[in-house]
Amino acid sequence: MTHAFLRDAFWGTIINRLSGYKWFAHKEEEPGYVIPEKYLSKPQSLKSTTNIAFDKEQIDEIKQIDEDVIESSSSYPKASDDDDLIIVTWDGDDDPACPYNWPLYQKLILLGEVAFLVVSVYMASAIYTPGVDQIMSQFNVNQTIATLPLTTFVVGYGIGPMFLSPVTENAAIGRTLVYSITLFIFFILQIPTALSANITGLCILRFISGFFASPALATGGATIGDVITGPYMPVGLASWAIGGVMGPSLGPLIGAVLVVRGGHDGYESWRWPFWFMAIISGTCFLVLGWALPETYGKALLYRKAERLRRITGNKNITSEGHIENSKLTPRELAIDTLYRPFQITLIEPMVLASNLYIALAYSVMYIWFEAFPIVFVEIHHFTLVEMGVTYVSIMVGIGIGAGIYVPYMYFNYTKKVLQGQTFTPEHFLPMAIFGAICMPVGIFIFAWTSSPDIHWIGPLFGGGIFSCGAFIIFQTLFAYLGSSFPRYLASVFASNALFRSDIAGCFPLIGKPLFTNLGSEKYPVGWGSSVLGFIAVVMIIIPVFFYVRGPQLRARSRYAN
Repeated sequence: MTHAFLRDAFWGTIINRLSGYKWFAHKEEEPGYVIPEKYLSKPQSLKSTTNIAFDKEQIDEIKQIDEDVIESSSSYPKASDDDDLIIVTWDGDDDPACPYNWPLYQKLILLGEVAFLVVSVYMASAIYTPGVDQIMSQFNVNQTIATLPLTTFVVGYGIGPMFLSPVTENAAIGRTLVYSITLFIFFILQIPTALSANITGLCILRFISGFFASPALATGGATIGDVITGPYMPVGLASWAIGGVMGPSLGPLIGAVLVVRGGHDGYESWRWPFWFMAIISGTCFLVLGWALPETYGKALLYRKAERLRRITGNKNITSEGHIENSKLTPRELAIDTLYRPFQITLIEPMVLASNLYIALAYSVMYIWFEAFPIVFVEIHHFTLVEMGVTYVSIMVGIGIGAGIYVPYMYFNYTKKVLQGQTFTPEHFLPMAIFGAICMPVGIFIFAWTSSPDIHWIGPLFGGGIFSCGAFIIFQTLFAYLGSSFPRYLASVFASNALFRSDIAGCFPLIGKPLFTNLGSEKYPVGWGSSVLGFIAVVMIIIPVFFYVRGPQLRARSRYAN
């Protein structure tokens, strides 16, 4: 791991400041650093077009802040054309401090770290579900109430990004600080969760845990976008997302082993999954606190400007992030940062429809946490651990989906962009339509092969086909949204997390009644699953509509490219 990687990580930044900027020093803080002349010479006015270290296009971009926020506030402080400012930029196009210029191995390490972070918290959603029967017995509650901690956790990590992820788009904060603090809080919360004395406390703690788990789940895509250039973005996002999508399915497998082997007292072994989460999230905090660097370009330039101010004493040195923050009062800054995800969701039909579609895919995955025990324990009489292993079919399907999607995007998008071809966001949608067709096919296979008269391999095939299509849908719609709203990635992904998590989190609560009321002795989950399949068939129209009318929608958008 390079010195630069450690230097910009959470603990490296703290040690740098506590040591008086001597340890883990940046090049501007090292002895013998030669300050560039542009930071020493007489500052130039922004209205001047001569002898400036940046061009007019850069200035226009710096001055541009959400026009809707500016127009709505009469108290907005206006930037004077006479303000003498020296705006900090990268030291050339090949500046190694710019995350886009990192060596490939560093980018791969970062991708692995973010994927590990996502898995470390995502598996927590359903990891306790194999112990639901024990919770029912110990707390004397029915199955719906015992499933409620799953819902509260998922709802928590759906709400959290609306507040925590957009904060990472503020240059004064950045991404790493939010990741580290929230991960530490998540780790601490696993201890009282494992010691819960009643179902009410368990539900509340799970909600709070989900809230603080959320930045890893919603902002990871934006972090990948900080270091991977446009041509490689779909491939990079897909590689990162494999861990995120597999996490919920990995949870029940690990949870089943822990519940069965975790303790001699059957009523108490349901607590072991939470102790396991404390161990893995604590380990993740220790590792990433030293090794996960800041990646947000505006935040890095903000800190560079602060260093240059300190060593030169020139208060006119600034950055794009400083200018944006100076134009906002604290109230306006909160509105700009926290309201934007809600606003984008409400006024952008592309975002709203995509969120609903991805929410459907997640809902099916979470309702299967209720369907799989019915199919494999009640019908086929699997043990608890054997039932946990059946979730591997979902992970296999995700792997197959990635094996289809990643090469397709590389050869049909990345290589062509590198050759100079241009594409619109709609280029991702034919693959989305393919995934949209796979989803209902998988659901119907699962529904009508889940019978005592049919081999248990049938529903596993259905689960695999569905998850293959769901993964492709996730990635193509994420890529579509990312290329349509590149400036607001964290906000767009935060709104997506809200929809998919809060809708999907409620589905396990209706799973048992749905399958019980619509099922038959021969096909216990047949019609219940088919209801979801029919909805999936209807929603195929969403990627088709985007493919046909996407350019017109983006042309009328306030935020889209």
